[in-house]
Amino acid sequence: MRNLRTTDQFVEAILRQDRAALAQGITLIESNARKHFSPAQELVKAIYPYSGKSIRIGITGVPGAGKSTFIEALGMYLCRQGHKVAVLAIDPSSTLSGGSILGDKTRMEELSKEKNAFIRPSPSQGKLGGVHRKTRETMFLCEAAGFDVIIVETVGVGQGETIVKGMVDVFLLLALTGAGDDLQGIKKGIIELADLICINKADGDNRRKAEKTKVEYEGFLHFLQPSTEGWSPTVMTCSALYNENIDELWRNIQDYEAFSKRTHAFTLKRRQQMKTWLNAMISDYLHDSFYGKEQIRERINKVEIEVVQGDCTVSEAVEQLILAYEESFK
Repeated sequence: MRNLRTTDQFVEAILRQDRAALAQGITLIESNARKHFSPAQELVKAIYPYSGKSIRIGITGVPGAGKSTFIEALGMYLCRQGHKVAVLAIDPSSTLSGGSILGDKTRMEELSKEKNAFIRPSPSQGKLGGVHRKTRETMFLCEAAGFDVIIVETVGVGQGETIVKGMVDVFLLLALTGAGDDLQGIKKGIIELADLICINKADGDNRRKAEKTKVEYEGFLHFLQPSTEGWSPTVMTCSALYNENIDELWRNIQDYEAFSKRTHAFTLKRRQQMKTWLNAMISDYLHDSFYGKEQIRERINKVEIEVVQGDCTVSEAVEQLILAYEESFK
């Protein structure tokens, strides 16, 4: 790894689309070492004016929906169309070791070899709030490096989807055939987040089932509040394995982008996302500050026992700890 000593050198190298500098910058951002926080933020601040010129796409789906195959098919299609694609895949971290699988490059073998593509697994490190900073800031660096399509892949269906929805322009739900079972496995709120729904694996004997599932999703959507006012989420079928309807999917994404820009929803959404990011970072900081205080660590076990034994209420316990936290600053 080259030693880029100044922020200006970092910025210049990233703007030249230097892959090594981009990777080095992302490593700096992802570091949990306190000594790396300030230089990382200097880099983000310097690079920010050069970011924002991409379409940001969030992709989620139930396990087995074929997200990796789908993203590879979409990414390869876009690269052939002259786009530069960055895939930021949020990997689950072990709650025991903190380690992550980070296997996206092996799951997207063809795309990982494409010169106009960049794949970066982002370990969640067991804390979804970490996605707010690390993935967003990585996104800024990729945009400055010339990537005009950013794809954020989530780990599955759950709380992380709400976080990713809050950092992308288009949110796509990848579904499977058999909507009756599939809809039971997906929370109503996740479907409400979707701007587009694509039924994957619509090939061979499964094609007719996929069309039936499409109709079922369209009927279900009539009872839900649309994610973007004035926009009816598009439901379509595709086969990522056989590259069928990937071009239609991209046209649907472009249609949504055009609609949201025409109605100013695009700009309003990005502004609101920055506010959400700010509040999330405040929450993360206060959480870490609270549990990082020695006074809290010394008292937390005792207070927990008192609550369990019924010697004090939860509200009383919280008040005790907050007072101890406030005292730590005096």
